[in-house]
Formats: sequence, structure tokens, C-alpha cells
Amino acid sequence: MSEDYISQKRAELGDKLKGVLGTTNVYFEPPESVKLNYPCIVYERSDGDTDFANNLPYRFQMRYRVTAISRKADNPIIGKLAMSLPSIQYNRHFVSDSLHHDVFYVYY
Repeated sequence: MSEDYISQKRAELGDKLKGVLGTTNVYFEPPESVKLNYPCIVYERSDGDTDFANNLPYRFQMRYRVTAISRKADNPIIGKLAMSLPSIQYNRHFVSDSLHHDVFYVYY
């Protein structure tokens, strides 16, 4: 699996997230200097999963943490996001600086 393949898949995931959100307010591992526009989605690599057969790897998928951030507690993006990608799992909700964060994990 080449580095280009992983980059291509990550960019593809970013495009899908933009489609779900309906804006370009989707950020991959943004540095602290970037001012986020809300509502937005922030995603980052979190883990990976390798499947084996006969002790040899045959498939690898990167896992991403996807966080929908909104000023509204009832963010309509949550339902759209939960139904938009295969194997996406809702993890938790928290509030920080009066912003609602809904965290998902997805293998892509």
C-alpha cells in the first residue's frame, strides 16, 4: 500500500464529509492557528486495522476520528453523518467553549 493511496483515500473522505456538511468547512488535522468556521467537521487519523490470513497482512484500513462541531445542541449534521458512511460509529458528545462536539469513528 503506497503513501499516495493513503493520501488519496483521506482526500476522498474529506470530499464525502464536505458533501454531508454542505460546505467546505471540513478540516483535516487543522493547526491551532486556523480559525474554524462553524458548523464544521474536523477529522484526523486515530488508528488503523489490519486483517491477516496465514499470519500475513492482506488488508489495511485507516481509522479516523470525525468531530462535528456546532453552536447548536441539536446539530442536524449528526444524523446525516451517522447515515452517510459505511462502518461509521458514534462515540460521544461533549461541550467545550459553548460549542457542541459530536465524535464519530470511521474506517476509510
